Amino acid sequence: MSTSAPTNDPTDLPPFPGIRSARCPFDPPQEYAGWREAEGLQRAVSHGEPLWVVSRHEDIRAALSDPRLSADDRRPGFPGGSMHSDVPQGFPRMDDPEHARQRMMLTRDFTIKRVERMRPDIQQMADDFLDQMIAQGQPADLVRDYALPIPSLVISTLLGVPYSDHEFFQQHSSTLNDARASREEMRAARGALFGYLLELVGRKEREPGDDLISRLLAERVATGELTRQDVAMNSMIVLFAGHETTSNMIALSTLALLEHPDQAARIRDTDDPAVVANAVEELLRYLTTPQDHIWRIATEDVTLGGQLIRAGEGLSMNLPAGNRDTAFLDRPDVLDVDRNARGHVAFGYGAHQCLGQPLARVELQVALPTLLRRLPGLRLAEPLAELRFRHDMVTYGLHELPVAW
Repeated sequence: MSTSAPTNDPTDLPPFPGIRSARCPFDPPQEYAGWREAEGLQRAVSHGEPLWVVSRHEDIRAALSDPRLSADDRRPGFPGGSMHSDVPQGFPRMDDPEHARQRMMLTRDFTIKRVERMRPDIQQMADDFLDQMIAQGQPADLVRDYALPIPSLVISTLLGVPYSDHEFFQQHSSTLNDARASREEMRAARGALFGYLLELVGRKEREPGDDLISRLLAERVATGELTRQDVAMNSMIVLFAGHETTSNMIALSTLALLEHPDQAARIRDTDDPAVVANAVEELLRYLTTPQDHIWRIATEDVTLGGQLIRAGEGLSMNLPAGNRDTAFLDRPDVLDVDRNARGHVAFGYGAHQCLGQPLARVELQVALPTLLRRLPGLRLAEPLAELRFRHDMVTYGLHELPVAW
């Protein structure tokens, strides 16, 4: 077990998240392999502060199941610092039992059965946005014209947020997703989004609809179980997570499949939904877009991966590294859409595992085969080396994806 005193001088520590190689944009930074293999855990600097980085698959699952590692960002020393001075705390940054209580109120709208009922509507959205992209002519930006609009419209419809406001919430979401943004910029973006959702909650009280916000107001605020501010904050979290992560996965998956045409053919040519579903799991594992922000703080001394973590020290889960761990599966750096990738940690693990994962899965299962089947000649409109990747964002992906067909 490693019990040595951790280095706290940021100048002596590697940055986290690291930068992916331009030659291998789908692979995590090369140094992550050494972090997995080294004794104990890696000490790194994130957002200007030192923390422990958990990079092994087994250790990530253990950490995200350990009640001594808190998700409560109001605790002193929490990684990234608290930005809740002027807004409420959202349920993902709470510990049980309050986390479980609030999460349960949202779960009904994200069950597999509920999401499957949305599949025809999601298919229609995908076809409509693809029709528009084709009509506008080539080359097109797949991020702007397809990958981003689909999950944005889906989550807007589910929540009851006017899609006409998508440019506003996408702009502020982008700031929250920017690893370079200052704490002041992030607080301003968070405040703007929260204010917008709080005003929308007020409108829904007067004019309820068939949506999640209206339901929470009728079933939870009216009974005193939640406040209007709670509804606004949790809606903001769902809105942000519901379009940022999935849009990046659609675009990055498309690029990965274009670079692996044999794998693209498996998805394009099958009429078996199980093959597509399995391929989506492998893409989630292989690409693992969440780079940072799966943070915890030790509430007491904990030993994890042979490393002693003192009470008050922060940790970050290195999900991309965990999903490329040879202890988890063989040939992890190979994209194989026919492999069994179940058990990956792309959605996290444990009680805080991503609430919206059933919805994200269906969106990917619809968006990718629809694109590949309708545009079998899809190709890059610019060289791979010239594409701009989101190295500096909490969620990895592409800023643009120029394509032709």
